[in-house]
Amino acid sequence: MGGFNLQELMSQAKKQTEVLQKKMEETVVEASSGGGSVTVKMNGRKQVLGVKIEPDAVQSGDLEMLQDLVAAAVNAAGQKVDDAMQSTLGGMLGGLGQ
Repeated sequence: MGGFNLQELMSQAKKQTEVLQKKMEETVVEASSGGGSVTVKMNGRKQVLGVKIEPDAVQSGDLEMLQDLVAAAVNAAGQKVDDAMQSTLGGMLGGLGQ
């Protein structure tokens, strides 16, 4: 028979999944909006770990702008997580099938 071993392939896939999950837990990104007025820290599972809002952003009294800045920072952090995970996943998959 050929060199195709389903059990070995499944074992490799399980190991890669475990590595990816660990990487997701360890990955932490930060993104900001409004020139640093709002900063969001997020992990690889897209859980928000913290939000920092500069006092100047609150003192302006523009609640709608502040809400937009928070949303923009969260979205930017989510994109950074996606980019980091895609990079990690691409590196992991590069070795499969070779």
